[in-house]
Amino acid sequence: MIDLRVEFAGLVLKNPIITASGTFGFGLEFSSFGDLKRLGGIVVKGLSLKPREGNPMPRIAETPCGMLNAIGIQNPGVEAFLRDKLPLLPWRETAIIANMYACTVPEFGELADVLAGEEGVAALEVNVSCPNVSQGGSAFGQDPAQIAKVTDEVKKRAKGKPVIVKLSPNVTDIASCAQAAEDGGADAVSLINTLLGMAVDIRTRKPTLANVVGGLSGPAIKPVALRCVHQVCRKVSIPVIGIGGIVSAEDALEFILLGASAVQVGTANFLRPDQSFRIIDDLPRAMIKARSDSLDELRGSLKLP
Repeated sequence: MIDLRVEFAGLVLKNPIITASGTFGFGLEFSSFGDLKRLGGIVVKGLSLKPREGNPMPRIAETPCGMLNAIGIQNPGVEAFLRDKLPLLPWRETAIIANMYACTVPEFGELADVLAGEEGVAALEVNVSCPNVSQGGSAFGQDPAQIAKVTDEVKKRAKGKPVIVKLSPNVTDIASCAQAAEDGGADAVSLINTLLGMAVDIRTRKPTLANVVGGLSGPAIKPVALRCVHQVCRKVSIPVIGIGGIVSAEDALEFILLGASAVQVGTANFLRPDQSFRIIDDLPRAMIKARSDSLDELRGSLKLP
């Protein structure tokens, strides 16, 4: 028997497969494709204090080996989530992680305060790819000092719940950003968020997305994600959650070999809405292929030249 359980940052998961924010709705939308209780965790779509309509259509475009999205964090607001969605989720059996979106440091703190008070919320994931309106609109995640500041604010309001900082690859040195999150008190980091990209339509001579640019995800970004996770695992002492182009159990184990404690599955859920469940089913076979019966033995065991 292969034990798939993982423990990190105060979380105990039955397996390392977590669904990524923005790709699995609030989880309820996928309940007809598999038992949500089988998942290691669910990161719900990004939540803001107030409802957001998101960006204008079109806001999704297929690309070679991936997709672009410019959804714009459309969500009903945190109060609606806590009232209408969270009570229906299997939070006693599966870790429900709230992804947080805000545009100022105090707003992040206020949102953390609301979410951390809920028994059904296992952890907070901080989206530092948000624009900091008080700093001219540049993303929090592009400045290590701002990452540390927002992490510290969320940590102070988290009521002891784990704080995970989700890092952007659209920076010069992602390892320094991870170090800033650790310095700010983060219990873990998750990476990577989407890469900035765009698509054009030669018939209309216009950008494919109404927002012009969007976030690139899917298998096309996996090599970048692996490089970033490798660099961050060598830089920080807190747990790392790997994200980016994972569509198979073998993909998941590649991130664990680099040192990741767990992984998040994102764009694959659009390809097949039952894909996260299939990856869980395939993990034991993939571990046998990797000649290991223990995730702990496999984790961080990459042999470098």
